[in-house]
Amino acid sequence: MREQLKFYIDGKWTDPAEMKTLDVENPATETVCGKIALGSAADVDVAVKAARKAFASWSQTSTADRVGILQNILAEYQKRAGDLAAALTEEMGAPSSLANGFQVGLGEGHLSTAIDVLQKFRFEEQRGATLIVKEPIGVCALITPWNWPLNQIAVKVFPALATGCTMILKPSEIAPFTAQIFAEILHAAGVPAGVFNLIQGDGPGVGEALSGHPDIDMITFTGSTRAGVEIARNAAHSVKRVTQELGGKSPNIILDDEAFATHVAGSVAGMMANSGQTCSAGSRMLVPNARMQEAMDIAREAASQVTVGDPNTDVAMGPVSSKVQFEKIQGLIQKGIDEGATLVAGGTGRPQDLEVGYYVKPTVFANVTNDMTIAREEIFGPVLCILGYDSVEQAIEIANDTEYGLAGYVAGADLDKARAVARQIRAGWVSVNDGFDFNCPFGGYKKSGNGREWGEFGFHDFLEIKGILGYSPEPT
Repeated sequence: MREQLKFYIDGKWTDPAEMKTLDVENPATETVCGKIALGSAADVDVAVKAARKAFASWSQTSTADRVGILQNILAEYQKRAGDLAAALTEEMGAPSSLANGFQVGLGEGHLSTAIDVLQKFRFEEQRGATLIVKEPIGVCALITPWNWPLNQIAVKVFPALATGCTMILKPSEIAPFTAQIFAEILHAAGVPAGVFNLIQGDGPGVGEALSGHPDIDMITFTGSTRAGVEIARNAAHSVKRVTQELGGKSPNIILDDEAFATHVAGSVAGMMANSGQTCSAGSRMLVPNARMQEAMDIAREAASQVTVGDPNTDVAMGPVSSKVQFEKIQGLIQKGIDEGATLVAGGTGRPQDLEVGYYVKPTVFANVTNDMTIAREEIFGPVLCILGYDSVEQAIEIANDTEYGLAGYVAGADLDKARAVARQIRAGWVSVNDGFDFNCPFGGYKKSGNGREWGEFGFHDFLEIKGILGYSPEPT
């Protein structure tokens, strides 16, 4: 049983202003596995004051100093990798292979990338007699979700540190353990007091206080579009910068060629990773209508190969994160059946022999039309929708017929054709044949948010741009 009843503020573990606690549930067992303190506006005030005080000195540190701190963090992160993975499995049900692999690996990858970017980043540039300076924006509030906890902490904390900002992190109360270990890592690495602060809590208690606080200069949020709208509204009174990575209903266009079967099978497996709890998941697979039955047969077989069960064992898929999430997914699966989609695999209820835990059957629907609820709403579970198209032009039209624009995928043997399709998808992050790059900007169009994370592009939102005119004599 983990008890995390203190917050990390101003370089030390401190008691909350008022002790109020929340039980944390293990989604694989439906039992309480820990307890955290819930913060309040009073705790936010203390953390903001510490961050504001620390900003005066941290913002003036050299690039070399910040690189040194990030390298220290990398060394400590690697020491605690096993602890982080164990916490992930316990708090949000990530299978051990996923927790020890991609979940922890993403955090390390973003940290290594931030170090590399910082070493080359130009914070000053002279243009004629004018000096263009990129300066840290100030005190930042970072609000992160439960589905990829370390990834989302990493893409906010490391660019903030690298650019000279100070910060307050509020992780999801559903998956709080990794954030606590993360704070221990930064403390051990020698991050100066007040530069990084951690307050556990929920949206009403801490999120609202952060987004509306007049002495916070920027808020960066990852989560639902609904919550993002409320955060932006709350932040508007103080005219702070708001960046958001929100929902997605991403298209995955499978082109009609000799690689079709391989791409369909791989896309099914990819959709089920992390129990489908990925905002950028390719949850709308588009296939030629002439090959719909073939796609259904391939998808059925691929889904049957996805093992589901205790995340501490050798399975591909664990539970979803909570009872609320489980019930939402069940309702949407039933909605797909009711609206006439063809159920190819899975369906409602738990998988066989799994009576305890928030386990969802790997589910595939075919003959889905883009006006169905399951094609419009973000399900955030292991549910794949297969839609048909008659031409590539129609596939692109269907792909873009969504209020979201976070990600898109194109798979095809003809690279030139795949590239041409990728250019026409209205999304911020489009992957051709499963391409992946830590330096690629990540973020959305439309209701999927604003701003960009990852690599050099993740630095930009944490910087203000100052022009100093007459900095040097006019060139002759």
